Amino acid sequence: MINHVVLFKLKKYDSESEKQNVISSIEDALLGLSGKIAELKYIEVGVNYELTTKSHDICLVSHFETVEQLDAYRVHPEHLKVAELIGQHVVERAAVDYEF
Repeated sequence: MINHVVLFKLKKYDSESEKQNVISSIEDALLGLSGKIAELKYIEVGVNYELTTKSHDICLVSHFETVEQLDAYRVHPEHLKVAELIGQHVVERAAVDYEF
């Protein structure tokens, strides 16, 4: 199995409520991939409880049976739609993929 972990840091927003709305839309979009992409075996989204932190804001954890399935996920049209949404709000991204 492949564990795909991605951290997202969002750009600055004028208010905490605006940031929370963006986080909610990203979280919903990511979780909405479940059932749409056959290669995606598990998905979890964590939101940093401290919205004003200097650290990352959102964590994505997803599982795939093989690297080839992860590669198929990366180019899947549904994933690309979500990636486009996220790209509008993210200033930093970090990812780690490993076998477990």
